[in-house]
Amino acid sequence: MFVRRAYIREANRPGRAERGRWPFTVPCVAELAEHGLTFHTPVTFLVGDNGSGKSTLVEAIAEGFGLDSYGGRLAAKRGRPNPAKTQLGEVLTLETTAAGSRMRAGPRNARKGFFLRAETAFQMTEQLGGVPGYWEEDTSTMSHGEGFLTVFREMMAQPGFYVMDEPEAALSFTSCLHLVGLMHQLGRTGAQVVCATHSPILAAVPGAEIVEVGEHGFRRVEWHELELVDHWRRYLDNPEAYLRHILDT
Repeated sequence: MFVRRAYIREANRPGRAERGRWPFTVPCVAELAEHGLTFHTPVTFLVGDNGSGKSTLVEAIAEGFGLDSYGGRLAAKRGRPNPAKTQLGEVLTLETTAAGSRMRAGPRNARKGFFLRAETAFQMTEQLGGVPGYWEEDTSTMSHGEGFLTVFREMMAQPGFYVMDEPEAALSFTSCLHLVGLMHQLGRTGAQVVCATHSPILAAVPGAEIVEVGEHGFRRVEWHELELVDHWRRYLDNPEAYLRHILDT
């Protein structure tokens, strides 16, 4: 593993006025500011509804490790100055392991890390195929799902620190299963993955830690305890029980 903990140093914690403004009004961000978030396993999922703050957390974690916050490689320059950090990223500190410290301090071409965001991944698959340091295949000619899987295979092939924000956006059921296999393999070979997701398929990676975020802040749960899993089970068993509340009948 490369990162043990994400936290805000005492000197950088929000004051009373700041605590009343976004992002510190988001319960999971407020809890992070108060207690920090510790990583215990090589693969960690942040699971929650839209607006729960999971994407805010993973983006700041990516920034804290030096990953390109537009979605991309560790310490990537791509011909432009470093973008401004998010409000949480400005104050977040990562406690790294010895391996993480060596990774961040080593030569640029030896640093292994990647941040995949659903918001920017489509553009990346259109523009970065064949670019040195990325992937050789022309992903602009592929479907979005095929392009995503190519990016996963090529950019996450070695032990490194990988952050993903809703990578299931373009993936079919079968493709999600392929990504489960890749994440599991990464965790077994020395990599670390932090992933925000809505997918009960991805969250089922064996041995992964699941952090459920919501109005309660965040809490560690087992897969079968997730509200997400419960809702999908109920919906697949009886769609009408859900649809009758939103459809005109």
